[in-house]
Amino acid sequence: MSYLSEQLADGQFVVTAEIAPPKGTNLAPAFDEAKKFVGVTAVNVTDNQGANMRLSSLALAARLQQSGTETILQLTCRDRNRMALQSDLLGAASFGIENLLLLSGDHSKFGDQPDARPVFDLDSVQLLDMTAGLMAGVDMVGKPLNGVPRFFPGAAANPVAEPFELMFQKVAKKVESGARFFQTQAVFERRAMERFVNAMLPLGVPVIAGVLLIRSGKMARFLNHNIPGVKVPDDLVERLDKASDPMAEGIAIARETVAWAKDVCQGVHLMTLGHEDKIPEILA
Repeated sequence: MSYLSEQLADGQFVVTAEIAPPKGTNLAPAFDEAKKFVGVTAVNVTDNQGANMRLSSLALAARLQQSGTETILQLTCRDRNRMALQSDLLGAASFGIENLLLLSGDHSKFGDQPDARPVFDLDSVQLLDMTAGLMAGVDMVGKPLNGVPRFFPGAAANPVAEPFELMFQKVAKKVESGARFFQTQAVFERRAMERFVNAMLPLGVPVIAGVLLIRSGKMARFLNHNIPGVKVPDDLVERLDKASDPMAEGIAIARETVAWAKDVCQGVHLMTLGHEDKIPEILA
Protein backbone atom coordinates (compact mmCIF):
# COMPACT_ATOMS: atom_id res chain seq x y z
CA MET A 1 0.00 0.00 0.00
CA SER A 2 1.12 3.55 -0.67
CA TYR A 3 1.71 5.83 2.29
CA LEU A 4 -1.18 8.05 1.15
CA SER A 5 -3.61 5.12 1.06
CA GLU A 6 -2.43 3.93 4.49
CA GLN A 7 -2.91 7.37 6.03
CA LEU A 8 -6.42 7.72 4.61
CA ALA A 9 -7.33 4.18 5.68
CA ASP A 10 -6.15 5.00 9.21
CA GLY A 11 -8.35 8.10 9.31
CA GLN A 12 -5.41 10.50 9.33
CA PHE A 13 -5.86 14.01 7.95
CA VAL A 14 -3.62 14.13 4.88
CA VAL A 15 -1.96 17.02 3.10
CA THR A 16 -1.12 16.90 -0.58
CA ALA A 17 0.51 19.56 -2.73
CA GLU A 18 1.62 19.77 -6.33
CA ILE A 19 4.65 20.34 -8.48
CA ALA A 20 4.87 21.10 -12.20
CA PRO A 21 7.60 19.45 -14.28
CA PRO A 22 10.01 21.90 -15.92
CA LYS A 23 9.69 23.18 -19.46
CA GLY A 24 13.00 21.55 -20.32
CA THR A 25 15.27 18.88 -18.91
CA ASN A 26 16.76 20.59 -15.84
CA LEU A 27 15.25 18.78 -12.84
CA ALA A 28 17.36 20.53 -10.19
CA PRO A 29 14.75 23.26 -9.47
CA ALA A 30 12.04 20.61 -9.10
CA PHE A 31 14.10 18.69 -6.55
CA ASP A 32 14.80 21.93 -4.68
CA GLU A 33 11.10 22.71 -4.71
CA ALA A 34 10.23 19.24 -3.41
CA LYS A 35 12.37 19.91 -0.32
CA LYS A 36 9.92 22.70 0.63
CA PHE A 37 6.99 20.31 1.02
CA VAL A 38 7.22 20.18 4.80
CA GLY A 39 4.32 18.31 6.40
CA VAL A 40 3.02 17.03 3.05
CA THR A 41 1.83 13.43 2.72
CA ALA A 42 2.17 13.15 -1.07
CA VAL A 43 2.97 15.42 -4.02
CA ASN A 44 0.96 15.60 -7.24
CA VAL A 45 3.09 15.75 -10.37
CA THR A 46 1.00 17.63 -12.90
CA ASP A 47 0.55 16.48 -16.51
CA ASN A 48 0.95 19.37 -18.96
CA GLN A 49 -1.20 21.43 -16.60
CA GLY A 50 -3.41 23.98 -18.30
CA ALA A 51 -2.51 22.29 -21.60
CA ASN A 52 0.97 23.82 -21.43
CA MET A 53 3.78 21.59 -22.69
CA ARG A 54 6.28 20.45 -20.06
CA LEU A 55 8.49 17.49 -19.28
CA SER A 56 6.66 14.18 -18.83
CA SER A 57 4.83 13.88 -15.52
CA LEU A 58 5.80 10.20 -15.41
CA ALA A 59 9.50 11.03 -15.76
CA LEU A 60 9.51 13.53 -12.89
CA ALA A 61 7.26 11.38 -10.69
CA ALA A 62 9.59 8.41 -11.18
CA ARG A 63 12.66 10.44 -10.24
CA LEU A 64 10.95 11.92 -7.18
CA GLN A 65 9.64 8.52 -6.11
CA GLN A 66 13.14 7.08 -6.36
CA SER A 67 14.46 9.92 -4.19
CA GLY A 68 11.96 9.12 -1.44
CA THR A 69 9.14 11.57 -2.19
CA GLU A 70 5.66 10.03 -2.18
CA THR A 71 4.06 11.08 -5.46
CA ILE A 72 0.62 11.20 -7.04
CA LEU A 73 0.99 10.81 -10.79
CA GLN A 74 -1.47 12.89 -12.76
CA LEU A 75 -2.44 11.40 -16.10
CA THR A 76 -4.77 13.07 -18.60
CA CYS A 77 -6.71 11.75 -21.58
CA ARG A 78 -5.99 14.84 -23.67
CA ASP A 79 -2.59 13.81 -25.06
CA ARG A 80 -2.76 10.00 -25.27
CA ASN A 81 -4.85 7.28 -26.84
CA ARG A 82 -5.78 4.14 -24.89
CA MET A 83 -2.60 2.32 -25.87
CA ALA A 84 -0.36 5.11 -24.61
CA LEU A 85 -2.36 5.47 -21.40
CA GLN A 86 -2.00 1.75 -20.65
CA SER A 87 1.71 1.87 -21.43
CA ASP A 88 2.29 4.84 -19.15
CA LEU A 89 0.33 3.24 -16.31
CA LEU A 90 2.38 0.05 -16.57
CA GLY A 91 5.51 2.19 -16.72
CA ALA A 92 4.42 4.01 -13.56
CA ALA A 93 3.92 0.69 -11.77
CA SER A 94 7.40 -0.41 -12.78
CA PHE A 95 8.79 2.60 -10.89
CA GLY A 96 6.75 1.84 -7.78
CA ILE A 97 4.25 4.64 -8.32
CA GLU A 98 0.86 3.68 -6.88
CA ASN A 99 -1.04 6.94 -6.34
CA LEU A 100 -2.82 8.25 -9.44
CA LEU A 101 -5.03 11.23 -10.25
CA LEU A 102 -6.82 10.37 -13.47
CA LEU A 103 -8.18 13.31 -15.43
CA SER A 104 -9.73 14.19 -18.77
CA GLY A 105 -7.48 17.26 -19.05
CA ASP A 106 -7.92 20.81 -20.28
CA HIS A 107 -8.46 21.22 -24.02
CA SER A 108 -5.27 22.00 -25.91
CA LYS A 109 -6.78 25.17 -27.40
CA PHE A 110 -6.45 26.81 -23.97
CA GLY A 111 -2.72 26.10 -23.65
CA ASP A 112 0.56 27.33 -25.08
CA GLN A 113 0.29 25.18 -28.22
CA PRO A 114 -3.32 25.69 -29.32
CA ASP A 115 -2.75 24.03 -32.70
CA ALA A 116 -2.01 20.70 -31.03
CA ARG A 117 -4.61 18.06 -31.88
CA PRO A 118 -6.29 16.74 -28.72
CA VAL A 119 -6.85 12.99 -28.41
CA PHE A 120 -9.55 12.30 -25.79
CA ASP A 121 -9.77 8.67 -26.89
CA LEU A 122 -11.14 8.02 -23.38
CA ASP A 123 -12.66 10.21 -20.70
CA SER A 124 -11.76 10.15 -17.02
CA VAL A 125 -14.43 7.57 -16.13
CA GLN A 126 -13.24 5.22 -18.87
CA LEU A 127 -9.64 5.78 -17.77
CA LEU A 128 -10.61 4.68 -14.26
CA ASP A 129 -12.31 1.58 -15.74
CA MET A 130 -9.19 0.78 -17.74
CA THR A 131 -6.99 1.17 -14.66
CA ALA A 132 -9.23 -1.21 -12.73
CA GLY A 133 -8.80 -3.71 -15.55
CA LEU A 134 -5.01 -3.46 -15.40
CA MET A 135 -5.18 -4.04 -11.63
CA ALA A 136 -7.27 -7.14 -12.35
CA GLY A 137 -4.51 -8.41 -14.66
CA VAL A 138 -5.86 -7.71 -18.13
CA ASP A 139 -5.45 -4.97 -20.72
CA MET A 140 -8.33 -3.10 -22.30
CA VAL A 141 -9.08 -5.89 -24.77
CA GLY A 142 -8.92 -8.63 -22.14
CA LYS A 143 -5.40 -9.93 -22.80
CA PRO A 144 -3.53 -11.06 -19.68
CA LEU A 145 -0.63 -9.08 -18.26
CA ASN A 146 2.73 -10.54 -17.31
CA GLY A 147 2.92 -8.83 -13.93
CA VAL A 148 -0.03 -6.99 -12.40
CA PRO A 149 0.19 -3.34 -11.27
CA ARG A 150 -1.05 -2.10 -7.92
CA PHE A 151 -2.55 1.39 -7.87
CA PHE A 152 -4.44 3.76 -5.60
CA PRO A 153 -6.53 5.62 -8.20
CA GLY A 154 -8.02 9.02 -7.49
CA ALA A 155 -10.22 11.44 -9.39
CA ALA A 156 -11.12 15.13 -9.41
CA ALA A 157 -14.37 16.84 -8.48
CA ASN A 158 -15.75 20.36 -8.31
CA PRO A 159 -18.05 20.70 -5.27
CA VAL A 160 -19.37 24.11 -6.35
CA ALA A 161 -20.43 23.00 -9.84
CA GLU A 162 -24.09 23.48 -10.71
CA PRO A 163 -26.41 21.78 -11.17
CA PHE A 164 -25.06 19.83 -8.21
CA GLU A 165 -27.04 16.70 -8.97
CA LEU A 166 -25.61 16.42 -12.48
CA MET A 167 -22.06 16.93 -11.22
CA PHE A 168 -22.54 14.33 -8.52
CA GLN A 169 -23.83 11.73 -10.99
CA LYS A 170 -20.41 11.79 -12.64
CA VAL A 171 -18.68 11.60 -9.26
CA ALA A 172 -20.71 8.49 -8.44
CA LYS A 173 -19.74 6.97 -11.80
CA LYS A 174 -16.08 7.58 -10.98
CA VAL A 175 -16.52 5.74 -7.69
CA GLU A 176 -18.19 2.84 -9.52
CA SER A 177 -15.24 2.79 -11.91
CA GLY A 178 -12.68 2.55 -9.12
CA ALA A 179 -11.89 6.02 -7.76
CA ARG A 180 -10.67 5.55 -4.18
CA PHE A 181 -10.14 9.19 -3.26
CA PHE A 182 -11.09 12.61 -4.61
CA GLN A 183 -9.15 15.84 -4.81
CA THR A 184 -11.38 18.85 -5.38
CA GLN A 185 -10.91 22.07 -7.22
CA ALA A 186 -10.28 25.10 -5.03
CA VAL A 187 -13.10 25.59 -2.53
CA PHE A 188 -13.44 28.70 -0.37
CA GLU A 189 -16.75 28.16 1.39
CA ARG A 190 -17.30 25.60 4.12
CA ARG A 191 -20.98 25.19 3.27
CA ALA A 192 -20.21 24.05 -0.29
CA MET A 193 -17.69 21.49 0.93
CA GLU A 194 -20.03 20.22 3.63
CA ARG A 195 -22.77 19.63 1.05
CA PHE A 196 -20.37 17.67 -1.14
CA VAL A 197 -18.86 15.61 1.69
CA ASN A 198 -22.30 14.77 3.08
CA ALA A 199 -23.35 13.52 -0.36
CA MET A 200 -20.15 11.44 -0.50
CA LEU A 201 -20.74 9.69 2.84
CA PRO A 202 -22.79 6.77 1.42
CA LEU A 203 -20.04 6.16 -1.15
CA GLY A 204 -17.35 5.81 1.53
CA VAL A 205 -14.60 7.54 -0.47
CA PRO A 206 -12.34 10.15 1.21
CA VAL A 207 -12.36 13.75 0.01
CA ILE A 208 -9.29 16.00 -0.09
CA ALA A 209 -10.29 19.66 -0.35
CA GLY A 210 -8.51 21.97 -2.77
CA VAL A 211 -6.93 25.01 -1.06
CA LEU A 212 -5.59 27.70 -3.37
CA LEU A 213 -3.19 30.38 -2.18
CA ILE A 214 -4.49 33.69 -3.57
CA ARG A 215 -1.89 36.44 -3.50
CA SER A 216 -4.01 39.51 -4.25
CA GLY A 217 -7.45 40.83 -5.06
CA LYS A 218 -6.34 41.16 -8.68
CA MET A 219 -5.52 37.45 -8.79
CA ALA A 220 -8.89 36.61 -7.23
CA ARG A 221 -10.76 38.61 -9.86
CA PHE A 222 -8.73 36.98 -12.63
CA LEU A 223 -9.68 33.54 -11.32
CA ASN A 224 -13.36 34.50 -11.14
CA HIS A 225 -13.40 35.81 -14.70
CA ASN A 226 -11.14 33.28 -16.43
CA ILE A 227 -11.04 29.94 -14.63
CA PRO A 228 -14.21 27.84 -14.97
CA GLY A 229 -15.37 26.30 -11.73
CA VAL A 230 -13.43 28.65 -9.45
CA LYS A 231 -15.38 31.26 -7.48
CA VAL A 232 -13.63 33.42 -4.90
CA PRO A 233 -16.35 34.96 -2.69
CA ASP A 234 -16.70 38.74 -2.72
CA ASP A 235 -15.85 39.08 0.96
CA LEU A 236 -12.49 37.37 0.41
CA VAL A 237 -11.74 39.58 -2.59
CA GLU A 238 -12.48 42.60 -0.40
CA ARG A 239 -10.18 41.31 2.34
CA LEU A 240 -7.35 40.94 -0.15
CA ASP A 241 -7.97 44.39 -1.64
CA LYS A 242 -7.90 46.07 1.78
CA ALA A 243 -4.91 44.18 3.14
CA SER A 244 -1.66 46.07 3.60
CA ASP A 245 0.13 42.79 2.83
CA PRO A 246 -2.03 40.81 0.36
CA MET A 247 0.25 37.76 0.40
CA ALA A 248 0.02 37.52 4.20
CA GLU A 249 -3.76 37.89 3.93
CA GLY A 250 -3.88 35.13 1.29
CA ILE A 251 -1.89 32.86 3.60
CA ALA A 252 -4.33 33.67 6.42
CA ILE A 253 -7.31 32.77 4.20
CA ALA A 254 -5.66 29.49 3.19
CA ARG A 255 -4.89 28.73 6.85
CA GLU A 256 -8.53 29.36 7.80
CA THR A 257 -9.65 27.00 5.03
CA VAL A 258 -7.33 24.26 6.27
CA ALA A 259 -8.70 24.77 9.81
CA TRP A 260 -12.34 24.19 8.88
CA ALA A 261 -11.43 21.45 6.40
CA LYS A 262 -10.12 19.40 9.32
CA ASP A 263 -13.70 19.27 10.64
CA VAL A 264 -15.28 18.50 7.28
CA CYS A 265 -13.16 16.23 5.09
CA GLN A 266 -10.18 13.89 5.09
CA GLY A 267 -7.42 16.17 3.87
CA VAL A 268 -6.38 19.25 1.93
CA HIS A 269 -4.65 19.69 -1.40
CA LEU A 270 -2.51 22.82 -1.34
CA MET A 271 -2.07 24.74 -4.58
CA THR A 272 0.63 27.32 -3.82
CA LEU A 273 1.69 28.07 -7.42
CA GLY A 274 5.41 28.51 -6.91
CA HIS A 275 5.21 29.59 -3.28
CA GLU A 276 5.82 26.20 -1.71
CA ASP A 277 7.91 27.90 1.00
CA LYS A 278 4.60 29.23 2.39
CA ILE A 279 3.25 25.74 3.12
CA PRO A 280 4.47 25.65 6.75
CA GLU A 281 2.71 28.97 7.41
CA ILE A 282 -0.50 27.69 5.86
CA LEU A 283 -0.36 24.53 7.95
CA ALA A 284 0.67 26.31 11.16
